[in-house]
Amino acid sequence: MVSRRYITIPNQITDKSFEMIQEEIDKIDPTYQFNSPIEEAIIKRAIHTTADFDYLNTLRFTHNVIKKAQHVLTHHGTILTDTTMALAGINKRKLDRLGCHYHCYIADPETYQVAKAQQITRSMAAIEVAAKIPTEKLFVVGNAPTAIYKILEMTRMGQLNPEAVIGVPVGFVEAKESKDELFQSDIPAVVALGRKGGSNLAAALVNAILYNLDLK
Repeated sequence: MVSRRYITIPNQITDKSFEMIQEEIDKIDPTYQFNSPIEEAIIKRAIHTTADFDYLNTLRFTHNVIKKAQHVLTHHGTILTDTTMALAGINKRKLDRLGCHYHCYIADPETYQVAKAQQITRSMAAIEVAAKIPTEKLFVVGNAPTAIYKILEMTRMGQLNPEAVIGVPVGFVEAKESKDELFQSDIPAVVALGRKGGSNLAAALVNAILYNLDLK
């Protein structure tokens, strides 16, 4: 029999990871306090996914966003992602059990048509297509700052009423700026301030809310 010196049981790996995360937080700032149990669960899930403790300070929550997102998940709303990668990372078995819909319109034929006709990015066009969905909407953006700008623009014009937005696009061109605008807007949002983010983080944030529906 092979003698292993590393953990092989999945739930034990996860539990150990979260123990280590708390230990590291205690080292970084022994006085650090989370605002609520649900925010603690979400921020720790973000750190677990990225191994980046900057999210302790850069992940922000506005306008009761967690409650709004929970409402979408539990009342047959629709999650709309800007990338297929973000959608792939979300636990769809749990969403199916809740009756929550989910879609990514980035490769939809209508999205191509709108983008070409208006000379805009497909990410922007996908928001226009998604706006037609009659359910409550949770937008999840991990890659495209232009999607954030389009959500803000259509909301200001009364053409879109997002229940909540998870806005964590990563990168350099307009990534930080688009998140700053979202953070300052009246839209309930989870925002990763600065340049960091990504589709993996976006999916992790949705999963964190999904796994902790009983927390406040």
